[in-house]
Amino acid sequence: MVLTRLDTARLFFAAWPAPEIQQALGKRAQELARECGGRAIPAHNIHLTLVFLGDVERTRRAQIDSLAGSISARRFDLAVDRVEYWRHNRIIWAGVERCPEALQDLVAGLQRALAVEKFRVEGRPHVPHITLLRDARRAPGQAALPGIAWPVTRFALVESVVQERGRVYQVLREWLLSVE
Repeated sequence: MVLTRLDTARLFFAAWPAPEIQQALGKRAQELARECGGRAIPAHNIHLTLVFLGDVERTRRAQIDSLAGSISARRFDLAVDRVEYWRHNRIIWAGVERCPEALQDLVAGLQRALAVEKFRVEGRPHVPHITLLRDARRAPGQAALPGIAWPVTRFALVESVVQERGRVYQVLREWLLSVE
């Protein structure tokens, strides 16, 4: 059976920020675009990818929802406090000086659950990063970023949808993280 684009969805799990966090990071992306060139990610698309699934058959959506619902992970605070430049793909991203253990646990739990159900997961270590710019011409002059405090209280399943003016990320479902 040959699958078409209508049969699949490009999916990923993400920590999806509240609008005020997206706006703060979006503002920083615009500033960096003026400094470094490139295309700033629209604020409404800003997120932290946890696990990228890629193109998945839409018939597997209930299975994905079920496994995500089985994840037990704690809430955490993310201190977004630096920017980095990946020269090989010309991306400027925001990151953290110290990755919270609860974030590592959430990613590992998702990866394990997905692998058990035979979903493709990346084998490389997770680098928490928030893409701010694509096609940057140079690295930013300063790596330090005025800290943006992001209380991460939920994670989401997101679909990347191609539209006339680029990709739009649609949150399909969210799950709350536990207080403890």
